[in-house]
Amino acid sequence: MSPAQRRPHLVSVPEPSPEVKASRRARESGGPEDTAFYACSCGYAFDAAVTTSVACPHCGTTQAW
Repeated sequence: MSPAQRRPHLVSVPEPSPEVKASRRARESGGPEDTAFYACSCGYAFDAAVTTSVACPHCGTTQAW
């Protein structure tokens, strides 16, 4: 059989699991954002990066983690 007469061999690929799909979406979107919601004693509530030293943007009080 000549190369022009050959047909490509088709292989079926199984559908990835929902967990694999979710993992791919997370990687493609840049990964998770590490933020948390803080409520300061001054009454101000805000989202900020998760670190060991978060200060309230309103009054400057360090937030407990």
